[in-house]
Amino acid sequence: MEKLIVNSYEEFASHLGEVLGTSDWVEVNQERINLFADATLDHQWIHVDTERAKVESPYKSTIAHGYLTLSLLPHMWNQIIEVNNLKMMVNYGMDKMKFGQAVVTGSSVRLVTTLQSIADLRGVCKAEIKFKIEIKDARKPALEGVATFLYYFE
Repeated sequence: MEKLIVNSYEEFASHLGEVLGTSDWVEVNQERINLFADATLDHQWIHVDTERAKVESPYKSTIAHGYLTLSLLPHMWNQIIEVNNLKMMVNYGMDKMKFGQAVVTGSSVRLVTTLQSIADLRGVCKAEIKFKIEIKDARKPALEGVATFLYYFE
């Protein structure tokens, strides 16, 4: 699927209810997990201790932090859509977020999005994006929810 390019609220709104796109796969390797652990000060062994995880984890491996999985959303979202003529874009909130399955180290994830709702709030575009972060070759997604963004068009 090609990257969606929108230049105005009206163009964005014309995609209401549509699947907006699917990102490329992103590998979640141990280095990425360790860097996230350092950034967030969350060094729980299930994420960073590969030897212990092989023995004690039900996954027989380390796993990504749930919030690491979520934090990949902006990168993958930028692969799906390009919104032009903006002063700025603001993350407004997350709703109905549910972690469905752990992301085992070495797995790849991708983002699938649908424009759930869109509104013009006195010149500010409020877009609610239903998202699913899928794990390659897995039945259940890693994460699902609704991300709300505010787009300030010029």
